[in-house]
Amino acid sequence: MFKAEAAGLTEVKLKTRSVLVTKLGRLVKDMKIKSLEEIYLFSLPIKESENTDVFLGASLQDEALKIMPVQTRFKAFVAIGDYNGHVGLGVKCSKEVATAIRGAITLAKLSIVPVQRGYWGNKIGKPHTVPCKVTGKVTGRCGSVLVRLIPAPRGTGIVSAPVPKKILMMASIDDCYTSARGCTATLGNSAKATFDAISKTYSYLTPDHWKETVLTKSPYQEFTDHLVKTHTGVSVQRTQAPAVATT
Repeated sequence: MFKAEAAGLTEVKLKTRSVLVTKLGRLVKDMKIKSLEEIYLFSLPIKESENTDVFLGASLQDEALKIMPVQTRFKAFVAIGDYNGHVGLGVKCSKEVATAIRGAITLAKLSIVPVQRGYWGNKIGKPHTVPCKVTGKVTGRCGSVLVRLIPAPRGTGIVSAPVPKKILMMASIDDCYTSARGCTATLGNSAKATFDAISKTYSYLTPDHWKETVLTKSPYQEFTDHLVKTHTGVSVQRTQAPAVATT
């Protein structure tokens, strides 16, 4: 394992609010949106990593899972989480190791997802495992890895390979059985499949989550007037070429 801090990388402080320019970023900057849960509720895309820093900057921890050479460049796999229900995974390829890690951290912050936790058996104490069996796989290319997360009794711990175990720990899952098949020696695909399984924990809601939710306006609709007032467009001046006299 490689620590991302070894490359001299530090977390972006809360002062980065000054660089937020998207609609979501301006609402976060002006404290109109006060938690990540409001963003997840309306499925708003996070396009600036500073949005994640505002809410989780002090508690986020990152770790480079692997740095591997690809042709003439380096590919970095970085996991990030706050050990309290939020986890992200980023992959970046660059000519320099430090640049690859920095880019992977940024992508991990953009892909951070909430983690639903549940119980095995009686509902005693805090949620400690996954709420149900979930399966994740590598989408896209030809990845063959398939990871299945299975609820486990309290005190079992995380029964898994080192890479999925690290991601599950960052997701604040204390007890979990895992089952994996395919070419699990490919670390990148194993990490992606584990992250996909964790992100699916909110795809199924148990009856105890069947609470009535009062639908409200999207932040973009609720704060339309505020967005119009704070919008600073950049005017583009076009210069016309002088007319050529023809005889």
